[in-house]
Amino acid sequence: MKTIGIIGGMSPESTAIYYTQINRLVNARLGGNHSAKIILQSLEFEEIVQKQKSGDWQGAGAILAQSAKNLQNAGADAIVLATNTMHKVADLIEQNIDVPFLHILDAVAENIQHNQMHTVGLLGTRFTMQDDFYRGGLAARGIQALVPNDETQAEIHRIIFEELCVGKIHASSKQFYLNTMADLAKQGAQGVILGCTEIGLLVQQQDTPTPLFDSTEIHIKMAVDYLFQAA
Repeated sequence: MKTIGIIGGMSPESTAIYYTQINRLVNARLGGNHSAKIILQSLEFEEIVQKQKSGDWQGAGAILAQSAKNLQNAGADAIVLATNTMHKVADLIEQNIDVPFLHILDAVAENIQHNQMHTVGLLGTRFTMQDDFYRGGLAARGIQALVPNDETQAEIHRIIFEELCVGKIHASSKQFYLNTMADLAKQGAQGVILGCTEIGLLVQQQDTPTPLFDSTEIHIKMAVDYLFQAA
């Protein structure tokens, strides 16, 4: 089995899901007491958040690129970044390593295409919903991403950082997300991307008739598939 390196801590809540679910999927395949070979570096999230707020993406990218290099040097055969937003600096990470970088957008887009959809809603941090790295990446793969209006985006962003990233789950926030998803479906979204690794803590498929693409779940499956690839 190969070894996965995880750049985590952004947030600790979703990183814990990556660690747990990768191990559970590996155990489901192999049985017994089998688990995954994982090397995890958990970064200090506030440092990254401050660089996001100041627009210092180059500085944030340098931190993540060094983390990826550390994981590679420790023996990781591939790198997983356990957050959607920071894939904005994926190029900086890839330039700093010689092992594969398992890009979350590749996994999500492939899943959408497999379901023969071409227009989807996108929920995530303000950076993910507004910046071109995510929407443009989908468009390059033939997928149109619909996003909420600016006021709704602001509340979605607030809930992520002030609640989900620190383990707070509120029924009112869940209903806000569900209402937003319903609005996007009315606008023509065939499904909705949960484009932040924490959103799955708040909303699951059983909560809505709209098909959901949980980026965390999809990315985790991509990582596990890689673990079992032949050398």
